[in-house]
Amino acid sequence: MKGLGNMMKQAQAMQENMKKAQDELAEMEVEGQSGGGLVSIVMSCRHDVRRVKIDPELAGDEVDVLEDLVAAAFNDALRKVEATTQEKMGGLTEGLNLPGGLKLPF
Repeated sequence: MKGLGNMMKQAQAMQENMKKAQDELAEMEVEGQSGGGLVSIVMSCRHDVRRVKIDPELAGDEVDVLEDLVAAAFNDALRKVEATTQEKMGGLTEGLNLPGGLKLPF
């Protein structure tokens, strides 16, 4: 029974740490770019796009080129959000000796 109580305390501490990490991630920002910096998107690690910047040089380009660059910048930012989230959340379960079949959402 003592082992179960200890495991419950560890689970509660992990839950508190996860909540704190999620709050921190909501405030963190990453920037994705495409076209050599002509288009950039700033996004929170909660996947909220905060800013989109398009270089004025692109105003004369065709719309489909601009759309492709915006999509590429978004995807670049999303990959960085996923990597940052994995890095931040991955260390929280170290040392808990969780069963191999237990899948966590990160």
